[in-house]
Amino acid sequence: MAPWSTYRRVAGIGATALITALMVAACGGGGDTTASSPSEAASAAGGVKLVNPGKLTTCTNIPYEPFQFQQGDKIVGFDVDIVDLVANKLGVQQEIVDIDFAAIKSGAALNAGKCDVAAAGMTITEERKQNLDFSVPYFDASQALMAKKGSGVTSLDDVKAKGLKLGAQASTTGLDYVKSQGFEPIEFADSQKQLNGLQAGRVDVIVQDLPVVLTWLKKPEISAEYEMVGSLDTGEQYGIGLKKGNTELLNVVNEVINQAKADGTYATIYKKWFGTEPPSNS
Repeated sequence: MAPWSTYRRVAGIGATALITALMVAACGGGGDTTASSPSEAASAAGGVKLVNPGKLTTCTNIPYEPFQFQQGDKIVGFDVDIVDLVANKLGVQQEIVDIDFAAIKSGAALNAGKCDVAAAGMTITEERKQNLDFSVPYFDASQALMAKKGSGVTSLDDVKAKGLKLGAQASTTGLDYVKSQGFEPIEFADSQKQLNGLQAGRVDVIVQDLPVVLTWLKKPEISAEYEMVGSLDTGEQYGIGLKKGNTELLNVVNEVINQAKADGTYATIYKKWFGTEPPSNS
């Protein structure tokens, strides 16, 4: 397997200003979604058009360990390695743009030509399908509750009964789920701020994707004080997002994911980041 590519992080932009700017850019051409910039005419292998020549540009939201996070001067993670397979197939390098998740899930970043794909531990939902196209699923996910040891919490019912403060990451399916259960959680912009909020006592319990919680708890300084207190089987699957109608690139992404699962590459990457073999249905 070829060495992983080098990545460059582009500084994030505030959510409100970013989304506004992206929506204006996406809609300002009288509804024409065809790329108009010279760089977007650049093509990779198979005639796939890319927003930047020689690069597969990926929008993500950092940190979201182990899917994408900063390690030294690189951005690494499970999602990074999966998309790198696509970049290798196209004969280009992956470049990562770190922006607010709301701009990713809305399709605004893709529509504005900020990136070719979005890989951010993003659950496939019917609502999001209205704004962007998804690849075949590449990860099965569920939610987990995390709290200080000895909290006595084992479920959302306990959170409600004890009158505890619940925290969730903004714009996520975890947030949507607890809201559907009657909660009005404190929202955090990203997963690290959410963890910080728990550690600082702003909230008593947090809801987050299970793999993220398990990754946090591998760190001795966190597992010494905190634990996973419950799981929520929400039946979620992650997909790589693309601008609606970008069929050529979507076909390549799907081909790469399916091939990686068939030839064992997916299992190797999965074990690298999660320490176990992928579920048999993955």
